[in-house]
Amino acid sequence: MKPDKEPIMSYENHLYMILFPNAALVGSQLNPGDFAKHFITGSSKYFSGKLIFAEIDMNYRHPYFQIDKMLESLVPHEDGRPKSTKYVSTYRVLEHIDFDKIKKLYLSTPEGYTLELSSAELESTRQERLIRIYAEISPISMILLSDYNFLEFSNFITDPDNLVGAPHMFYTQIELDTEEFLADYAINPLVQAPIPDVHPGVLNKSILELQNYKEKHTKGLTPASPFGKISFRKIRHGFMFASPGKNRYFPMPSLKEIEELNFKFWKTM
Repeated sequence: MKPDKEPIMSYENHLYMILFPNAALVGSQLNPGDFAKHFITGSSKYFSGKLIFAEIDMNYRHPYFQIDKMLESLVPHEDGRPKSTKYVSTYRVLEHIDFDKIKKLYLSTPEGYTLELSSAELESTRQERLIRIYAEISPISMILLSDYNFLEFSNFITDPDNLVGAPHMFYTQIELDTEEFLADYAINPLVQAPIPDVHPGVLNKSILELQNYKEKHTKGLTPASPFGKISFRKIRHGFMFASPGKNRYFPMPSLKEIEELNFKFWKTM
């Protein structure tokens, strides 16, 4: 008499929105930490770099996404292993996500160590003509300078009349002391720019252009974003999901907090 077939294990289903290095909405039976490790080290698709993704409420539905159809095939493998990835969409994902349904944001280092971020409120504090550097991450990927503060940039980049923006945007601000860079460049024009793949002469000229032309508020730096080469240590404030009239902010903990609570991530970030 043959023994009864062992029952297939059941796993909790998750819905993840990948924001970097690509854009996608996927179903998975892996928890966030295991999902990051699979994406970086366990998948048959080769990738070596940082990963950013958000967990979406599993009950979220939108006519654009065939989530229920995806769930029909989100079942464990015959040997009992959880299904790691089942794609829902790879096109126009962010614009069809309700920001209120974003549960957590996750950052993962190239080694697969993951940091969980929770949302919070952000108050706008205007500092006149302070030039900042922003990294647009999804759906547009670009590095640019602006004198808009973190919240003002949200309104600018999602304005329907802005021909270089998008209706929904995910971005962050990069640490940059413009006055220190200008002083260093004046002494040594060959000084290394604080942003990978950005020529120091281009950065110097772009900063001066924003300082001298009061009607100009943004200046693009590169046609291809080097965000993948920028350490998470350089993140200022945190990350913003932006759309006209609605934002969702996920602050970045201080380096000291990260070291105390998530040493492996801190060490490799």
